Amino acid sequence: MIARAQDALSLAARLLLAAALLPTGIGRALNVSGFALTLAGAGIPAPNAVATVMVVVQVFGPLALILGVLPRLTGLALAGFAAATAVVLHPFWHFTGAAAVTERALLLADLGLAGGFLIYAVAGPGAWSWQGWRAARRTPARKPAGGRAANANGPKRSRQPARAAA
Repeated sequence: MIARAQDALSLAARLLLAAALLPTGIGRALNVSGFALTLAGAGIPAPNAVATVMVVVQVFGPLALILGVLPRLTGLALAGFAAATAVVLHPFWHFTGAAAVTERALLLADLGLAGGFLIYAVAGPGAWSWQGWRAARRTPARKPAGGRAANANGPKRSRQPARAAA
C-alpha cells in the first residue's frame, strides 16, 4: 500500500515538474525565431542554435520526465537547463526596484526547479514509469500472498548429509 502511494506521488511530482516547462517549451517551439531574438537581446552568442537546443530540451525533456525514461540523464539535463536559464534570463543584479525583486523571484523559482530535477535524477521515477515497467518485466514473479514462494518441484530439501547420532 505504501509502495503504491510512493509511486503515485512520484508520478504526480513528475507531472508537476513537467508542467513547469512543457507549455513554455511548446510555445517557444512554435516561435523559435522570436525566442532567438530574446536570447540575442540577452547577449547570447549564436542565438538561433542556442534557441533550437533549448527548445529541444524544453519539449523532449519533460516528455522523458513524464514517461520516466533515462531518469539520471533527464534529471541532470533538465537541472542544468533550469539553472542556466535562471542565470541567463533572470539577471536580477542588472535591475533595481520592483523589477529586481521580480527577476530575483523568477531566478529562485528556476533554481528550485533545478533542485527538483536533481532529486528526480537521484530518486528515480518510481514503478509507474517506463523504467519501472521494464524493471518489472525483468524480475522473476513475486512471492504469493501467503509469504512462501511456490516451488514446482515440491518442498526444498537440504543436500547436506545427515549427522550420525552420538
